[in-house]
Amino acid sequence: MLRALCRSGGLLLKQSQRTAPRLWVTPAQQRWASSLPMNTVVLFVPQQEAWVVERMGRFHRILEPGLNFLIPVLDRIRYVQSLKEIVIDVPEQSAVSLDNVTLQIDGVLYLRILDPFKSSYGVEDPEYAVTQLAQTTMRSELGKLTLDKVFRERESLNSNIVHSINQASDDWGIRCLRYEIKDIHVPPRVKESMQMQVEAERKKRATVLESEGTRESAINVAEGCKQAQILASEGERAEQINRATGEAQAVIAKAEAKAKAIRMLSDALTEQNGNAAASLSVAEQYVSAFSNLAKESNTILLPSNSGDISGMVTQAMTIYSTLAKQSTAVPSSSPTSADEKSPEEPGSHSS
Repeated sequence: MLRALCRSGGLLLKQSQRTAPRLWVTPAQQRWASSLPMNTVVLFVPQQEAWVVERMGRFHRILEPGLNFLIPVLDRIRYVQSLKEIVIDVPEQSAVSLDNVTLQIDGVLYLRILDPFKSSYGVEDPEYAVTQLAQTTMRSELGKLTLDKVFRERESLNSNIVHSINQASDDWGIRCLRYEIKDIHVPPRVKESMQMQVEAERKKRATVLESEGTRESAINVAEGCKQAQILASEGERAEQINRATGEAQAVIAKAEAKAKAIRMLSDALTEQNGNAAASLSVAEQYVSAFSNLAKESNTILLPSNSGDISGMVTQAMTIYSTLAKQSTAVPSSSPTSADEKSPEEPGSHSS
């Protein structure tokens, strides 16, 4: 009895499928989900699929994955929706940027069905609707950006497109996960101008870097010259200080040597036969000076008795003796004056 009922229900379902219009079965739905199954009373729904069941032409329920039972003839599986993430290629389209440049852009759309009821009864063709919405949103978003910003802000452009699609697709039970721009094609002339701009920018960078290198090199050379001059001046200063110190030490050494020689000479003159040694030294100096008279100048002043060496030596020794007597007389005169004054002092008291 039950077998016969099932067979009759299956025949009626096949007949109704042949006679019923198939406007609701679109190529997009056939691509999104598997083929519509028949009502065999006992049904097994695969994982990540949602089967929308109508009873007598009206929505009844959504079958969950696993074992399900339907009433023949009355229940009918109208839609099969896939709950997996779906990838849709957005066809290439033309868009005009803010600076009036025509671009050819295509993309990829990733979406997922969250509500099978809204996806089945909210829109006729979900794929076509989402694709058209993505295209129009892309054109509107590109119209807000210039050509340079389109290449620099692709991530923000993708996020804006996803946000706009989600605002419109909430009533369809579809959630757009992400949108990616695949290719951006620009006109050939614009492409050439962009390449020229890039080359000019690179030449500008090279020129700037070269000028900065030249400036740094000049600064380094100037710093080197400055340091060299400073070191040279410091070296010259140290040399002058050392020379002056050496000259001062030489003068001091010469003065000490001369004082020592004078002291030794005076000691020698006080000894026995010192006058004879002094006479010999004066005679030698006289002969040496007389021999060099005509070597330094043509004008010579000579005494009348220049050939009398003994007379010159005697004259020099007389001068020396006079100076020696005067030097000995000066200290001896002071005590005599004191002695002369001492007797007068008692006389003053007597008066």
